[in-house]
Parts: sequence; structure tokens; C-alpha cells
Amino acid sequence: MFLSDVHLGTRACNAEALLDFLAHHDAETIYLVGDIVDGWRLKSTWHWPQAHNDVVQKLLRKVRKGARLIYVPGNHDEFLRDYAGQQFGGVEIREETTHRLADGRTMLIHHGDKFDAVVTNIRWLALLGDWAYDLAIWLSVQISRARRRLGLPYWSFSAWSKEKVKRAVSYVCAFEGAVAADAARRGVDVVLCGHIHKPAEKIIDGVLYLNCGDWVESCSAVVERGDGRLESISWRQGQGRRRSPRARRCGPPPNRAFVTPQAAVVSSAWRRAAHGTRERGALPRARLDF
Repeated sequence: MFLSDVHLGTRACNAEALLDFLAHHDAETIYLVGDIVDGWRLKSTWHWPQAHNDVVQKLLRKVRKGARLIYVPGNHDEFLRDYAGQQFGGVEIREETTHRLADGRTMLIHHGDKFDAVVTNIRWLALLGDWAYDLAIWLSVQISRARRRLGLPYWSFSAWSKEKVKRAVSYVCAFEGAVAADAARRGVDVVLCGHIHKPAEKIIDGVLYLNCGDWVESCSAVVERGDGRLESISWRQGQGRRRSPRARRCGPPPNRAFVTPQAAVVSSAWRRAAHGTRERGALPRARLDF
């Protein structure tokens, strides 16, 4: 199972839909492909309702039941990249990783932000873009409420506006092309990422490109079936009718690295969230540089 761009710690996070998805899907290995916790927001604005605790608890409960949890950080949780190759609380941290599918294909997994010139080179501009996106999210919420009152179906203003802007600058196409070209140079068959909140499954230059999407608007994920088939899933709360078949065991060899004191600091922050700590500033007090 592959999830990305949950953005726990923000009002935009659709934690309830993710909880419903996790209740209906099991996997022997779960890949968290970046921006799971939004460190950019937590350093300035504290928003951590019970549903966000419940997401952490649900994931850790799956670990206790035998699942592996591999966390590939993104740009919003980039502080965890300092602990790549280590593990804490049953969570393995990787800068990026590869995975061999059941049908023999090789998949490269990373968040994808290194291909975004705005985030990589001009971080202040990326933060400004994030602020503008928050405004679009707020407008989306207001429009959705009005449409519900009028009995109209769901429509996302921010997704619409983002699509229009990114079409204008060919952002998505350029991003996907850069990710696929890098994967082709590295000789892999499949590349999976997140970052741009745009679920996708397409062949680009002979490489299968997959994007997990997000749990802000798309509410989407990718799963591998027992025969190696990859499936993109778009989820809405209450959609499940029965539990999905358990995905096959997958992932790199287990990481046996000793948990260092520094990693224990991160583990403590994660555990505070899992155990219901809600005091303002709890995560930033872990003294991590976001």
C-alpha cells in the first residue's frame, strides 16, 4: 500500500476519509511517500484534532499486528531525512527506496520534491505558493458547503484552479517527464511518487509513472495486488463494502539499525501524537529543524 501527502497537522487534511480507507484495506507493507506530517504548518499553526491522532494510532496498530511501515519523507516532513536508514517506533525511514513487484518489475519510490525547481531552489516562493493554496482550500470548503445546502454534488474549487494554473505553465507535464526520465536513466520499470497532489498512472518514455495523489482533495492511494498489478484507488468516506484482499509482502530487507538518541527524539514526537498529546507546540518542542 502506498500513501502520500496526508498533511496531518493542517485543516485541509481529510483524516476521516483516510481512516475509513485504512479500515477497509490491509497490507503487509505500507509505504508513506512523504508529506504525511506537515512540519511547515506545525512550526507556526497548531491543528491536531483527534482524527489526526487516530490516523497515527491506526498505522501503528497495523505495525503491531505485523505490517512493515516504511516512511519516505517529503519536503513538508523533511526533518525526518536526517534519520534516513534508521527506525523508530516500528517505522523505517528511507530517503528513497526500491521495491521489486511480484511480477519481477523494479519500482523506484521517492516523494518527488527534488524535481520541483520552486521547492528546491526558492523555498520562500514555495511557502508563498503554499499560502495561496491554503486560500484556495478555504474557498473550496465554502463552495462545497454552499453546494451541499443546494443539493449539488461535490466540486473542488482548489483542484479546479490548480488544474487551470498548472495547465497554463505545463507544470504537471514537466514534473512527470522529469521524474520518468530520471527513472529511465536509473534502469527501473516503475516510478512512484507524490508531491504534486495529482494522482496518475501512465507510461512515459517506457517507464510506468504512478503518483499516489493526496488526502487533501483526491483522497487516493496506490496498492499492489498479489500478482504484481498496481491499482490506483480514489476513496470517499463510507465507500467500502467489504475488506479488500491483503496485499502481498513487499519492500526492502528489514532495517535492523540501532535506534539512536536523535531518532528517539523523533519517536517521542510520534508517540505523543499517537497517545493523544494535544498540548500546543508539542511536536515543535522536539527541537527539530523544519
